[in-house]
Order: sequence, then C-alpha cells, then structure tokens
Amino acid sequence: MQKLRLRYAKRGRLRFTSHRDFSRAFERAVRRARIPMAYSSGYNPHPRISYANASPTGAETEAEYLEIGLREVSDPEEVRRALDAALPPGLDVLGCVEAPTGALADRLQASVWRISLPGQSLADVERAVGAFLDQETIEVERMTKKGMRTFDCRAAVVSLAAAAGPDSAGECAILDVVLRHGTPSVRPDDVLAGLRGMGGLASDVPVVHTRVAQGPLDPQTGTVGDPLAPDRDAAPEAATAAGPRSPASTPRAENVAAPGEP
Repeated sequence: MQKLRLRYAKRGRLRFTSHRDFSRAFERAVRRARIPMAYSSGYNPHPRISYANASPTGAETEAEYLEIGLREVSDPEEVRRALDAALPPGLDVLGCVEAPTGALADRLQASVWRISLPGQSLADVERAVGAFLDQETIEVERMTKKGMRTFDCRAAVVSLAAAAGPDSAGECAILDVVLRHGTPSVRPDDVLAGLRGMGGLASDVPVVHTRVAQGPLDPQTGTVGDPLAPDRDAAPEAATAAGPRSPASTPRAENVAAPGEP
C-alpha cells in the first residue's frame, strides 16, 4: 500500500463546510477521480483516509492536511490534479507527496492564524494586544460537547501582533497569531475572547479567521515550518525503491460519476 499526504484549502463560502461535510465531499471526489484507494477490512470497509487537526467550521484555511492509502503506486502530482478537479471550487488540493515514514500528526505542533478585524483601529487593537501579552494566564470559557469548559488561552499563544489592514469601507486591523497545539485546542475565537476580557476589544462586525500555515514549531524563533518538507526530501529515494508508477486518471467531476451516483 502506498501512503500519500495532501495539503488542501477551504476558501470563500466553502469555509462554512464542517469536517463531516468535507469528508463526504472528499470521498465522493476519490470515487469520481477513480483514485485506486485501499480499503479497510471487515464487513463495512472504508477508504483509508486519515484527517489531521481539522480547522473550526467557518474558518478559511490554506493549510489542512490528510493522508490516504492507495492499493497501487501512483504519481502524487497526478493524484493531486485528479482530486482537485473532482472537488468543487473553494475546496482546493494544493499539494501531494509520498509519505514513506513518520506520523503526520506529530509534525502539526502549531498554527499561524490571520484574523481580520473590520471597523477596529490599529491603536485600539495594539492596546488590547499589549494587555493580553502582559498576562501569564487568561481564562476563557467555551461550550464543548461535555458542557461549558474554562481553560487558559494565554499559554498557547506563541506570538501575537497587530497590523493595519486594507478596508475600503473604513478602519481595519489584522492580528497575526501563532498558536501552539494542545489539549484543549485553543482557537482564534478563544484569543479574541481573551482580548475582550483583558483589553476591552469588542466588535459587532463578523471577523474572518484564516489559517495560513500549520506544522512543526521552532521553539527558538517561534516560526511554523512545512510538515511535508521531510517527505519531499525523501521523495527521490522512495521513488527509486518503488519503481515505475501508475498515472492516475484526471476526469472532471461534472463529466464522470462515481458508481451508484447520478
């Protein structure tokens, strides 16, 4: 079985798709693109797909990751093109590499988020950021499946900075934040709740969260790296060992229906 790792994006209106919505759309895309998937054994076999640290519903993202298992060796770029063509615009497959070793989840240690705050002046946001960073702990509340939970959102913030953003309708500020992954997972909404509590930052205008990157965290610089870089570095050696590859077909989603689909 060949294992591939994919990076994909959720953009525009498609950011409102839940993780379950995306997983269903992706499985349909796999069938329509005729990807030679490997399946689990048992009475109810499922395609071998593993999702890693999905973003919250409503957030745009340029850095979501998943793994798939194939029953035959295929060219990763051909697989990427086939899946990208079979998914709707806004769900875009950006990269695909062969994964010879290691666990992808272990590399996803932190995320870089960009938060757009329409109607907020840079001076007000900078004051709130300063008050936030001055605290050692900041407790916020969030409703979970097990009820209301209180946790510290400050410890997960590696860095937080404000900048002026473009907004033709008026003032706008941009927050760039690096969040360390952990349990419970701290989200951009939690950081905004902390900013409201510490700096009085509040807005009646919906904000947009965009995950720019996620991957290994450099503790010295506070930067987030590319989780697929080790796989790209190992690709030439893996290709030599695997031998000839089978190209994946690249039919358009609207032209080729999966078995049992109209």
